[in-house]
Amino acid sequence: MDSAPARHTGQGGTGPAGGSTGTTGTSTAPAGTGTTSRRRSVTAIHPPRGPKADQARPAARPHRVRRRDGVAALLGADALAVVVTTAAVPGLEPALWAAAPLALLLAGLHAQAGLYRPRLAPSALLELPALAGRAAVLWCGAAAVTAAVAPHTPLSWGVLLSAVVLQVALACAGRGFVNQVRRRTRARRPASALVVGPGAGASAVAAALHGRPEYGLRPVGLADPAVRSSGADAAAGVPVLATHEDIRRAVIQNSVRHAVFTRPPEADERTASLVRLFHDHGCRLWLADPAGTAKVTGMRVAEPADQLWGYAVQPLLPRPARPLERYAKRAIDSLLASLALLAAAPVMGACALVVRLSDGPGVIFRQERVGLYGRPFTLLKFRTLRADAHESATRWTVAGDCRMSPVGSFLRKSSLDELPQLWNVVRGDMSLVGPRPERPFFVAKFSSVHPGYEARHRMPVGITGLAQINGLRGDTSIEDRARFDNHYIDTWSLWQDLWILARTAASFFRFRLGGS
Repeated sequence: MDSAPARHTGQGGTGPAGGSTGTTGTSTAPAGTGTTSRRRSVTAIHPPRGPKADQARPAARPHRVRRRDGVAALLGADALAVVVTTAAVPGLEPALWAAAPLALLLAGLHAQAGLYRPRLAPSALLELPALAGRAAVLWCGAAAVTAAVAPHTPLSWGVLLSAVVLQVALACAGRGFVNQVRRRTRARRPASALVVGPGAGASAVAAALHGRPEYGLRPVGLADPAVRSSGADAAAGVPVLATHEDIRRAVIQNSVRHAVFTRPPEADERTASLVRLFHDHGCRLWLADPAGTAKVTGMRVAEPADQLWGYAVQPLLPRPARPLERYAKRAIDSLLASLALLAAAPVMGACALVVRLSDGPGVIFRQERVGLYGRPFTLLKFRTLRADAHESATRWTVAGDCRMSPVGSFLRKSSLDELPQLWNVVRGDMSLVGPRPERPFFVAKFSSVHPGYEARHRMPVGITGLAQINGLRGDTSIEDRARFDNHYIDTWSLWQDLWILARTAASFFRFRLGGS
């Protein structure tokens, strides 16, 4: 269980969701000549279809957008360059069998160099040094393997030089063709974008996007949390949005796919809060620097440099974006949870029998919890209340409840009631390590009170976590829990997961873990 309401600020329930007093979707213009043309230039953001909800909005993640960034086309161009080089250069006959592995290795080298990262103005010629360096590494490695496997047919220096030169030329030509096709496609079908930032800098970036369709971004609004009202004035031909609710509505109703920040998001608390909103709606984040002085800390800087009509620009990539390690985490979770289920089967059978004999039928307790990106799932536990008792979805804790039997109290104090959650891990609802899942009512409540609480759902929820091994279980602080969970996500690694599991196992055998 998470912390009690008495420990967090703003106790006593949640207030209404933040609303907007401004009108979204219209822009005012002075009466007189040019009013009609001015209004036509403003991209409309449609008004809400119904009244706003009076309760806190749960942290639900909409359907993730499938991005079409041409990565597959770049991969195909690089692979084709390797295959053609292997087949065309005389003397590479021994390497023909390795064309596919060489293509995979080259893709890994290019990914490590950032050659598949999103860019607004890609250029194959600017990537030429990186392409040449990776090609040299690839073919030198192929020559070393060939010498070890087939020492009677080594690759000469002339063959290696020819392979490197031809592959670089083919890769550069292929990437140039892909980039040209992408520019034309973007110009024909631009994606909706919001420009986030104050003053003239944001207006200048929006004007550059509006006037240069080859970047593929069509500005539909300026998000400036510093202004006091939304939609009262228009800048760069688009409405100005101020409130969090109006920005969220604009993202949904205009199918916004990109957000361009004109200064680092962490520079202002109100701007930083928008990062989670854009991320939850599948938007790609960019940082443009109209002043030429922005320095980003805590972000991965893309190389080579990108630009937006002369403004330095780079993608803002979340720190835990490591897909290979995420897949490894899921594989480890499935393996360890399956083994743990087999090993704990006798203990779980004994627990089920004791609960059945002590408290009656209904051994397994099911409750809706909120998981990754706000998706609900059914959490499984051994029942700890008597058969005629019902655990409310809006009651915070049942610790010390008179309806709890001695068996239920023992299961909660020893955490044996959580063993069925191993099946949730096998199913993919949870991970072994991650933020503890909570009920939808409390997720909505705490998200409206604690700014960092909703950000916990960017990682899979878990049976144990960094907060739990630091004693934040049961009646403890929500604010501390959220801080520990977000620190775990920001510094996540596979080794940290193993360390937390080891600490959890040590605490379990010392019989110090309480129920959750």
